[in-house]
Amino acid sequence: MNNVYQRNIAVAAGYAALAATPTIVTVTISCPPANVAVVNFLADDGTDVPWQPGEWHTFHGVDLSQIQIKGTAPDTVTLNGGTW
Repeated sequence: MNNVYQRNIAVAAGYAALAATPTIVTVTISCPPANVAVVNFLADDGTDVPWQPGEWHTFHGVDLSQIQIKGTAPDTVTLNGGTW
């Protein structure tokens, strides 16, 4: 069964996962153009990967609980996808 997955996640100053529990989805992660600053994604080597306002990428079969972000309030990250 396929399910739609849509979220609007507020960023904070410290790292937080995109999902609290293992959540495997195909999803487009985007930083809305209205964001005022970059959103940093935690790389597998522990460094920051900055995404600019308006930047987006599609991921297939990822676990959102393994992706961590931090940034400046009131910026957000949007997730649009599903379990297909």
